[in-house]
Amino acid sequence: MEATSDMLPLIVALPFLGALLPGIVIRAGRDTCTWFTLFPTALALLMLLLHAPGVMAGEVYHWRLDWLPGLGLDANFFLDGLGLLFAGLILGIGLLIILYARFYLSKNDPMGQFFTYLLLFQGAMVGIVLSDNILLLLIFWELTSLSSFLLIGYWNHLPEGRQGARMALAVTGMGGLAMIGGMLILGEIAGSYDISVILQHKDAIQASDWYLPALLLILLGCFTKSAQFPFHFWLPHAMAAPTPVSAYLHSATMVKAGLFLMARLWPVLSGTPEWFYIVATTGLITMVIAAVIALFKDDLKGLLAFSTVSHLGLITMLLGFGTEAAALVAVFHIINHASFKAALFMTAGIVDHEAHTRDIKRLGGLRHLMPVTFVIATITALSMAGIPPLNGFISKEMMLKETTYAAWAGNPWLVPALATFGALFSVAYSFRYIWHVFMGPVRDDYPARPHDPGFGMWAGPALLAAIVVGIGVAPFVVEPFVNVVAGAVTGAPQDTHLKLWHGVNAALFMSIAAILGGALLLASHRALEAGWLRAGPPAAKAIFDAIVGAATRAARGLTDGLHDGSLTRFSAIFVVTVTLAGAIAWSTGEIGAPSRATLPIAIVPLIATVLLVGATLCLVAFHRNRLLALVLIGVVGLTVAVGFAYFSAPDLAMTQLSVEVVTIILLLLALNFLPRETPRESSGARRLRDGVLAVAGGGAVAALAYAMMTRDFALPSISSYHLANSYKGGGGTNVVNVILVDFRGFDTYGEIIVLGIAALVIFALTQTVLRGAGGRFLESQGRPGGEAGDRHPLMMVVATRVMMPMALMVGVYIFLRGHNEPGGGFIAGLIVAIALLMQYMASGFAWAEARQRVPYHSTIALGVLIATATGIGAWFNGVPFLTSAHDYFTVPGIAELHLSTAVAFDVGVFLTVLGAVMLALWSLSRMARRTGEPVNVEPMDVNPAADAASSREG
Repeated sequence: MEATSDMLPLIVALPFLGALLPGIVIRAGRDTCTWFTLFPTALALLMLLLHAPGVMAGEVYHWRLDWLPGLGLDANFFLDGLGLLFAGLILGIGLLIILYARFYLSKNDPMGQFFTYLLLFQGAMVGIVLSDNILLLLIFWELTSLSSFLLIGYWNHLPEGRQGARMALAVTGMGGLAMIGGMLILGEIAGSYDISVILQHKDAIQASDWYLPALLLILLGCFTKSAQFPFHFWLPHAMAAPTPVSAYLHSATMVKAGLFLMARLWPVLSGTPEWFYIVATTGLITMVIAAVIALFKDDLKGLLAFSTVSHLGLITMLLGFGTEAAALVAVFHIINHASFKAALFMTAGIVDHEAHTRDIKRLGGLRHLMPVTFVIATITALSMAGIPPLNGFISKEMMLKETTYAAWAGNPWLVPALATFGALFSVAYSFRYIWHVFMGPVRDDYPARPHDPGFGMWAGPALLAAIVVGIGVAPFVVEPFVNVVAGAVTGAPQDTHLKLWHGVNAALFMSIAAILGGALLLASHRALEAGWLRAGPPAAKAIFDAIVGAATRAARGLTDGLHDGSLTRFSAIFVVTVTLAGAIAWSTGEIGAPSRATLPIAIVPLIATVLLVGATLCLVAFHRNRLLALVLIGVVGLTVAVGFAYFSAPDLAMTQLSVEVVTIILLLLALNFLPRETPRESSGARRLRDGVLAVAGGGAVAALAYAMMTRDFALPSISSYHLANSYKGGGGTNVVNVILVDFRGFDTYGEIIVLGIAALVIFALTQTVLRGAGGRFLESQGRPGGEAGDRHPLMMVVATRVMMPMALMVGVYIFLRGHNEPGGGFIAGLIVAIALLMQYMASGFAWAEARQRVPYHSTIALGVLIATATGIGAWFNGVPFLTSAHDYFTVPGIAELHLSTAVAFDVGVFLTVLGAVMLALWSLSRMARRTGEPVNVEPMDVNPAADAASSREG
């Protein structure tokens, strides 16, 4: 049964919204900060629990929002039994951790920052378990890596904290990148990125040739996140984080994310030999290796960290068996592990907090000094060991029973034997946690005198210990919930009865052997530890550091070899790569025979083509002469403009001409500060190489263009859509302009912003130059010899001032006609800029500035703001950003007008282009002023007339 719930996105959003509060309210005190952290978590948990009755009755709640449907990225959430379990653990244990952290953190720790990181991490985890879209899930998945990096490295003054955070981010981030590929493959196979849809395509997924690559990539992400062998090493190094972080990450959240995803995708990925051998084997190896290592760890949190890895391996192994019964046991042990492991971490933190050490060899006898902590730690550690009548015993018995049905490569004894071996070490390290920390005589050399903390620190673990006992004594209480969750994992209803006593069976004897063997291991711990230290197992951290160092050196060597800062080398590599890729595609692909006849060439286009090619060749030959090169660039640009006009593209021709004029003027100003000739830097052999590459690249592009123009294509050109919808959708008959301001208005919007930024950068650079030694150098330069005495010829002055109104009128005309005829805001902006440029050239910088009243900075800003406002206005009509609207309006006594909102957007384009061009000119012109014209380096928009007032005409 499906139902819709509008609460689901709010449950996910509440921790993120709550993350805004701790950093603000911390000024009101630590208690206030704690309450404001508890509130969003408690509210999200309450809203989650309101759905519990429906989920227990078989409801699956959905909430859908089409976000980017074209990419398959939808903000879809759903809540079933599995999501209820994990979200409940995340939020429920999160409440206890917040309360615990209030009393654990010292006054020197920035609590507001800690709770902000914690809520961000909490929101990311809730987002993972409630997502119904794999792309959305991947976003939350990476957010957990980033937020856990902040939490693990919270004590950033500690080198081990920084190292642990980097290691966790590197390992889980690498796995996350692999998982992205696997999830995308999975979505493509199923034909949807919605998880609820993917879960219905088991047969198609497992029959696909891409099943194994998708499985490997997804499992790589799951194994790295859940610290499975050989990626288990990052988890113990994350112990450098404060204990509340360790308790939260390793009991209910981050390391459970990989388990959650394996459980979520279990219906479509399990049941194959590949799944069994990869998942079950990895889990079993992880369980055994981590249990052995945990026994010899002297750091309390280190012992618990490896025990966590071992139990994560146990759950992974159960999921890998691929049977419904094993999946149910995995679900049950997730609940049990979360309860006793969170409590154990908190007791370890209490010991560290009170005794000022986590070294087991410096502890002992604490049962006399910390009786409350001792009781909590003993109950939860015995549960971890699988001792009756606690919850860990029930799930351990069920796990051992399931191993008896698993035959590895036809061997029915291998899996049960190794599982018993791992359980034996689990008993041993659990007993050690109790015996070496709390038993024995009271010592007199503790770093600090231990005692039980206040209620705030032990209340959370005491509640969890009560849950451990309650589930163990009365498992029937959680039986319906476990069946519902297991049903969500397997996709089939479950009706398993949980009980403390399973009768006399193989699992009972395996459990007895594990308990007796664990006690024996504890009794022999000293001798075993000496042998362990003599064996000297390799340190995972050293191996990781060596791998990272080697990868860094290799990457640096490759990067330095390919891209050493030389633009010519980089360009050569790029051209060679693209040309070879094109040649391979051309030689291996299929292209039909030409289907279009070439047109005869007339004499005028032939002359223009020869002129274009000649100018280009001359530019290559004489490029070292900067002024000549600029003239040749102008010839090339004008010839291209004529070509646009010849091929019936007047908009492009007008734009090209306008850009050419503006560009040439600005480049002439820039060349004023450069040497006349470019120095010769390349050898003859390099020039020959570059010439060959240029000819090859140009020839490839020419061949491709020829092939495209002489063939028809099955799919229609997009131009037909633009032609059909230009007037109907954009309200204009000039298709080019409608494309710029409507169909691709967002592109134009981004381009004018970039143009404005470029002009501001030029202004900032010239401002910097003029304020320093460069400005003093320019002031010291005298007028070059041979310069004409008449700096502003009268004929030119009169001509430009007469032409000014006409040029402005042409600009306005070009602007107004742009939506239906060739023109538009961009071209009009350039035309008006040219009109102003003529005044600067003819009458001088100071004269023009004295009559310029609007700062160019403001012109750019106003243009961008108008364009933005036009785009936002579309939202009020319920349409996408920058969608234009148009209609006919009657002006009484005049005429009927056809108006479009795109005109307002074009005004923004016009102002931005005009402001950008003129600001660039203004910046370069200030540098050109020399002797006789003092340089004023104040920002133009402070007092635009001050510069002119302080100047005198030449």
